[in-house]
Amino acid sequence: MTTVETASKILDTMLGHLGLAATIEAQETHDGPCLQIHSTDSQAIIGRDGDRLDDLQYLVNRVLRRQFPKAERIKVDCEHFRSIREDQMAGEIREIAARVKSTGHPHQLRPLNAYYRRMVHNLLIDDPEIVTHSPEGDDRLKRITISAKTSSPSA
Repeated sequence: MTTVETASKILDTMLGHLGLAATIEAQETHDGPCLQIHSTDSQAIIGRDGDRLDDLQYLVNRVLRRQFPKAERIKVDCEHFRSIREDQMAGEIREIAARVKSTGHPHQLRPLNAYYRRMVHNLLIDDPEIVTHSPEGDDRLKRITISAKTSSPSA
C-alpha cells in the first residue's frame, strides 16, 4: 500500500468515526499529493474558516508519519475549499509584498498555522527584494513579517 493510499484510509477512518459520509479522491497537485473529500457534509468537514480541515490534515499527516517516517506531506481538501482559499491568499500576499517593496515598511500578517506560513515563505522565497520572518517558539499560530531586504538588518 502506498503512502497516499494509507493516508486515504486514515482519513476515511477518521471521517467514519466522526459519522461523516464522504468519498475521497487522491489527486497529484503542483505541491504534492492531495486527498480531495466530496461530501454532503462538506461544511461540517471544513469547519469555520477551514479550521476542521486544517485539523484533519494535521492528524492524517501525524498518523501517516508514524507508519512512514519519511512520507511526503499530504494535503487534505474538501470540495476545493483549500485550493480556492490558497489562490486568494497568494494574491493578497503578492499585493502586500508589492506594497512593502514600494513603501519600505514591513507588514505583519494575521496569525497563520504552519501550513499557511510555509505557503507564504515559499511564495516569496524567490523574490530578491523581500524577506519573510516567523517568530521562534512552539505556538500553533504565528504572525509572519514581510519586509524589504534593504530595511532588514538580518538580510
